[in-house]
Amino acid sequence: MTEIRLVDLPEKDWPLRADVSLLGSLVGQMLVEQHGPRLLQLVETIRKAAILRREPGSVDIAVLDEVLAQLRPVEVRQVIHAFSAYLRMVNLAEKVHRIRRRRAYQRARSAPQGGSLTAAVGNLRDAGVSPEALHTALDGLHIQAVFTAHPTEATRRTIQEKEYDIVLRLVERLNPELTPEEDALAQDRISAAMTSAWQTRLVPHAKPSVADELDNILFYVTDILYRVVPVFYESLAAAVSEHFGEETSTRPQPLILHFGSWVGGDMDGNPNVTAATIEDTLLRQRQVIIRRYVPEVRRLGRYLSQTISEIGVSHEITKRLEDYTQSMPAVARNIPQRHRDMPYRCLLQWVAARLEATLDDGALAYSSVEDFIADIGAIETSLLANKGRHAGLFGVQRLLLRARTFGFHLMTLDVRQDAQLHRRAMADWLGDKEWMDLSAPERCSRLAAMLQQEDLPPVPDEQSCSAELRQTLAVFRSIASARRRFGRDAVGLFIISMTQGADDVLTALALDRAANGQRQPGSALDISPLLETVDDLAAGPAIMSFLLDMEVYRKHLHACGGRQVVMVGYSDSNKDSGIVASRWALQEAQRKLVEIGRQRDVEIVFFHGRGGTVSRGGGNLVNGILGAPEGSVNGYMRLTEQGEVINQKYGVRPIALRNLELIAGATLTQSMLPAGGANAHGAGRGAAHPDADRVLRGMAEVSRETYRNLVYQDPRFPAFFRAITPIDVIERLTIGSRPASRRSGEGIGNLRAIPWVFSWAQTRIGFPGVFGMGTALQQAVAEFGIEPLRQLLMHWRFFQALVNDVEMVLAKSELEIGRRYAGLAAPQHGELFALIEQEFRLARHWVLELKQAHELLDDQRTLQRNIRLRNPYVDPLHVLQIDLLRRWRAGERSDDGLLQALMSTVSGISLGIQNTG
Repeated sequence: MTEIRLVDLPEKDWPLRADVSLLGSLVGQMLVEQHGPRLLQLVETIRKAAILRREPGSVDIAVLDEVLAQLRPVEVRQVIHAFSAYLRMVNLAEKVHRIRRRRAYQRARSAPQGGSLTAAVGNLRDAGVSPEALHTALDGLHIQAVFTAHPTEATRRTIQEKEYDIVLRLVERLNPELTPEEDALAQDRISAAMTSAWQTRLVPHAKPSVADELDNILFYVTDILYRVVPVFYESLAAAVSEHFGEETSTRPQPLILHFGSWVGGDMDGNPNVTAATIEDTLLRQRQVIIRRYVPEVRRLGRYLSQTISEIGVSHEITKRLEDYTQSMPAVARNIPQRHRDMPYRCLLQWVAARLEATLDDGALAYSSVEDFIADIGAIETSLLANKGRHAGLFGVQRLLLRARTFGFHLMTLDVRQDAQLHRRAMADWLGDKEWMDLSAPERCSRLAAMLQQEDLPPVPDEQSCSAELRQTLAVFRSIASARRRFGRDAVGLFIISMTQGADDVLTALALDRAANGQRQPGSALDISPLLETVDDLAAGPAIMSFLLDMEVYRKHLHACGGRQVVMVGYSDSNKDSGIVASRWALQEAQRKLVEIGRQRDVEIVFFHGRGGTVSRGGGNLVNGILGAPEGSVNGYMRLTEQGEVINQKYGVRPIALRNLELIAGATLTQSMLPAGGANAHGAGRGAAHPDADRVLRGMAEVSRETYRNLVYQDPRFPAFFRAITPIDVIERLTIGSRPASRRSGEGIGNLRAIPWVFSWAQTRIGFPGVFGMGTALQQAVAEFGIEPLRQLLMHWRFFQALVNDVEMVLAKSELEIGRRYAGLAAPQHGELFALIEQEFRLARHWVLELKQAHELLDDQRTLQRNIRLRNPYVDPLHVLQIDLLRRWRAGERSDDGLLQALMSTVSGISLGIQNTG
């Protein structure tokens, strides 16, 4: 594809332009090879028409319409495919450019890259943090990314693997010593992966199973994070050594990184996840991680060839060799005679044999990962004591870091279920038909009395109880069984979706007791209420106060380790009340819950249910962490990683490492610097204006009223939403194992937050991330004036994050495109789109006024460039999607060919805007 320059790039980004040009050229060659020169000519004509439309004084989009209207059906599909391929290449080029820029920072060594561990630790030193305080903070640092199977990744796994191969080849080309022949070979391999992807169906013909979703997540954990984890710790040690002195880096390394998953444990609305799925998932995870350890152990065995005639070994190594010779004689006999004076090599032979036995629960299996770690740890100690620091210690320590991080479980599996299902199960257990109609306090009172008794009411036998109760009890038994078999860390939190009262937590506790009896200390169910709507977040402090004042719950919490995890939901709170009310409710709930914990001497920490888009908490994560209420982080950051975000953040090793550093650096900074202290960006965590809370509380109230009046109070809105968005296509996408709606019915309330956001994103109307903000800002300016709000923006990271996130959504939105989608709705719905346009204009005006800027994202040039670069390539896909929607719906949605073409436009647009749900 010939290049038309849309965006002036600074010199540092010229290599990005070169990569985009190369990949565009290779896409063009592929189109000619696969379909002849006519397709390339068509694509170029459409592309130029789309670009010209974007230039000052340009022609109307109708010209683009005219070109696209002349396409034959087969050409429509090919054009969609071609633009999707081009957008995919732009995304890959930008990934590689991020790697290139990171390397440039590391080579220059003049100033560390912002957000890196070196920068974060240096900032702490400059702020006067002592080495002792730093190490105390590091000892308590807990970073946990939890991968979920939410269906927002529109790119299928097989194509992602080909993308990964292209990225590797582009990274190869960064080597300035590459010969012309080697460069040509790299380009050939890029073309091969590109063409193979072209010949692969973009959207799978069937929904993935839970096992398929697990395989998807396993790629990132075993191929990316398994390799990256030791590098993270090495980077941290180097940063501490650089800023605090060499002696501090020799202290024992605290375990900071942890990984979790919902795949195989998230039952909320997904009938495909059952008690059996929990055990199947954990078994698969154990097999996968042990199979990663075995070849690494064997490689170490080949490398650690030290012989006892040349260097000594510790007594502990000698003792272990003697013990294994006695207990595992068959393995001893298989060790070649020439290796028997190589103690480390021999010991690692037995370690590998025990790992393989662990796969099958054999007689020689390790009883726990701690035994495996002890074997490898003995080698580390011996090497340190016997001049082995430069003779293999590096590989041993990397294996130890991996074993401590991933154990024999790989990822901690959370289990999640809807509170309403538990209520129904409890009603069945008690045989109380009135149970569901009782008030929450009445249920609390009865449950509290029940839990204080020595014996619970008997559970009905299998013949007389409902399938729902039977399956629910099986889940609790499966969790207990899994912990016994796979270890305490194999199962993490038990999360109660849509928690509305303390009774929901007590219900789960009672059901667990009914299934498993009185658990032993240390094996208690670690229950986390999930506060999802604005009302639920507001009720959170009362819920936790009630629970923490109960003796029976405090005993339970003590058995769980004394720390209460509360999960806060960004998605449903936003869908419920809009972005301003959602963000403020989250901020207030965390602040109040922390105070309740302080008063009762219980540590309350938070699990952040973030999604991919701004409206689901997926804005700038660093700003989000630094803007959290004082005392709400304290070194603990547990958050979900979902859908397309997983590939964006963890799809390539250097980017995965960068992401982990950003999270850890921000968490460490937020936990150690005093509230209100300025950071590198000039914005503190405390608000400078005395009326800050009143400003935001008022904005939240106005915003929520504005949002809910349209979404939930206007009876025309549900039909309007279903007409102007491709929700009916998204509901048919085969990219997730669970339904798009939580419960039956087409109302907005029943729809899950993910397809809600996904649908708006396709129309380029960032409704969930903007609506209500314009009116809220206008009201705040009228009441307080513009200057106090500018002061808040300058000094309060929370407000800065909110404004910047809304600004990004405004910049990604294209209301001219959105207006064309609105044309799919009935004429009487035109007033609703006019309300949206008005709110967007207000938001844009006041954001620019607050920031004293001329254009959106003037202070974020890279993001501004990325959006402008993609817009002309996404425009044709929007025009085609609107036309296909109109034709498909006119035919009663029965034309499968049109549906497949629509699904391809969904995938292509997702690539272009880099957001789905």
